[in-house]
Amino acid sequence: MAKFLKKGKSEQELQETSTKVQEAVSGIIKDIEANGDKAVRELSIKFDKWSPETFRLTDEQIKEVVDSVDESVKEDIKFAQEQIRFFAQKQRESMKDIEVETIPGVTLGHKNIPVNSVGCYIPGGRYPMVASSHMSILTAKVAGVKRVIACTPPINGEIPAATVTAMYLAGADEIHILGGVQAMTAMAVGTETIDPVDMIVGPGNAFVAEAKRQLFGKVGIDLLAGPTETLVIADETADGEMIATDLLGQGEHGPTSPGALITTSEKIVEDTISEIERQLKILPTADVAKVSWEDNGTIILVDSLEEAVVEADKLAYEHVEILTEDPDYFLKNMTNYGALFLGPETNVAYGDKVIGTNHTLPTQKAANYTGGLWVGKYIKTVTYQKATPEASVKIGEYAERLCELEGFMGHKEQASLRVRRYKK
Repeated sequence: MAKFLKKGKSEQELQETSTKVQEAVSGIIKDIEANGDKAVRELSIKFDKWSPETFRLTDEQIKEVVDSVDESVKEDIKFAQEQIRFFAQKQRESMKDIEVETIPGVTLGHKNIPVNSVGCYIPGGRYPMVASSHMSILTAKVAGVKRVIACTPPINGEIPAATVTAMYLAGADEIHILGGVQAMTAMAVGTETIDPVDMIVGPGNAFVAEAKRQLFGKVGIDLLAGPTETLVIADETADGEMIATDLLGQGEHGPTSPGALITTSEKIVEDTISEIERQLKILPTADVAKVSWEDNGTIILVDSLEEAVVEADKLAYEHVEILTEDPDYFLKNMTNYGALFLGPETNVAYGDKVIGTNHTLPTQKAANYTGGLWVGKYIKTVTYQKATPEASVKIGEYAERLCELEGFMGHKEQASLRVRRYKK
């Protein structure tokens, strides 16, 4: 039976914070809907102390920024984008249009059509998320989106050069130095200077995630990405140093980021706790990671790997590292996760930055019903139908009876008209 040796904050505690965020975001959205660019500028000044002549960078400004970045940094960005582009292209190739004759004379099909315009948010704050440029902008371009605009906040009153370079290399059609809820809302509803998009994507803090939730319906979204979640599943073959490193490494995202360990070994629990205590004394981001672990860390001791799967699927975490003798067991048996990292040779940081899979992934149990951002999120799979006169009669006779069964007499007449017209 699973035994919880450590638990994070309760859902009630998390909900109390969430309510305050909802109210603040709702007010910002209403302000921008009513006042457009004026509201966006006031919010940018308030939150980022940023008020340029225009938030959109010109081609000349982009060139100047890109030219200022070291070639070694550009090469690293290009390498990461090559990996992400390659995998995204293979995913896109897997999505096939189909057309099939279901009965003689009836042809059904579906087409995969990219949405026309997308707004990508690239977070800034304490950590400028350069990699989010690859994950959202580049993936949208591989999907075939015609217009991709992107927003990222200034950092300490400056344009984040490496992030802008990654946005440019990823293929952004417009780059705006604009952050937070005001960026998401401006892209979604439009202003005097920003044309609205069909879909908004990208990670962000609690306010950005809440903005996406409230704007959904006006526009499409990728998914509701909350604080980063990391689960490590380990047996006796793992080691505490690696587990602690990987949990704290993700805990540095923010003080609300949950981390969890599920293990069959009491020794692994002891070793991991000891290593966490040791590493928190030397980790440069320990001020954040310590709070993250103390407030949101979970340790579950289980009797078997089968029980580990059950508990892991209940958590439905965003990232799941498998540090066991047979990692593929979890690939075969787990069903609820954003991304799996199989074996000690890989880790969440690889997925976050460079290996090729997308780092925008489901959190807060959304892995129960969705995967993460990929080319397919930007694609509308739409259907069509055709019929010969003879087939229209055959289908129509069934449709007449089925429509009448439900009381839809206007529907029935649509069928009856074809039957009368095409029946020989």
